[in-house]
Amino acid sequence: MKNKVHSRHQQSNGFLDKSQAYLHIHLHALFSSLGRLSRNPFTSLMTAVVMAIAISLALGFYLLLANMQQLTAGIEANNQISLFLKAGVSDRSGEQLAQQIRKNKQLDKVVLISKKQALKEFKDYSGFGDVLDILETNPLPVVIQILPKNTLDDLQSLEQLLMEFEQLVQVDFSQIDMQWVERLQSIMQIMQRGSILLSGLLGLAVLFITGNTIRLELQNRQDEVQIAKLVGATHSFIQWPFLYTGFWLGFIAGIMACLLVALMIMIIQNPIENLSILYDGSFKLLFLNLTETLVLLAMTSLLGILGAWGVLHYQLQQIKPE
Repeated sequence: MKNKVHSRHQQSNGFLDKSQAYLHIHLHALFSSLGRLSRNPFTSLMTAVVMAIAISLALGFYLLLANMQQLTAGIEANNQISLFLKAGVSDRSGEQLAQQIRKNKQLDKVVLISKKQALKEFKDYSGFGDVLDILETNPLPVVIQILPKNTLDDLQSLEQLLMEFEQLVQVDFSQIDMQWVERLQSIMQIMQRGSILLSGLLGLAVLFITGNTIRLELQNRQDEVQIAKLVGATHSFIQWPFLYTGFWLGFIAGIMACLLVALMIMIIQNPIENLSILYDGSFKLLFLNLTETLVLLAMTSLLGILGAWGVLHYQLQQIKPE
């Protein structure tokens, strides 16, 4: 029994020793690769800047799309469906119909405009207030304004919803600018796909830039690699410092891209917000939140590692110990 306990204790200590050694190797490779970059500051900085420019282009387009979506969220209020009820429908009947329509889960907002409210708005904005005062009765119908959910994302559902409303007995006719919705939806789809394509191309650029940098670093350290192979070092052991170099390049480039795009946003923020105020708006430029920033840094670091691994996987096969 004591022998079994002693054996388990030895196995536990062996596992801990191996784990500590493994961790020590990786920490040494991590910080030694950063040290090598710092010993060649000009070359390292130039590489990181080129990568940061590529990343900032993709990031800038992503933020442009995010701000456009924020802007179109306000425009959706202008894409509402207006139901003009028949002349004989009273305000009370119109309110009952509005309550019935509000039960539809596809709708975001339903507003009833009574005949009196419609007449007042028409007087205020038409300039024919004196003429309308001559009329003995109010000729304007009850109107129900409906704002569907996600009008820019699901145009087919919006058209189906409009057809359902037109079949209601109380409705005389309905109105919505479908052409404007279609145009805006098409613009957003083009921008989304363009953002994906641009990000993919710039991601490839980051991969190739990192790969070329690691290739040059590997050539400069070819003698060191050959000696390591002669003493029995595996490819996995040899490539760790280079992979961490790729990690540092991607991570530093990601930080620089965030700072570069933040600076660009700060430069254009005031003019855009002043323009928004002139149009009675309150538009605020969006930037990356903490989660998005961490995801960006993780992605750029991963691109750096993948770019380094792609070159190492091929180049290490070509280096033979002499």
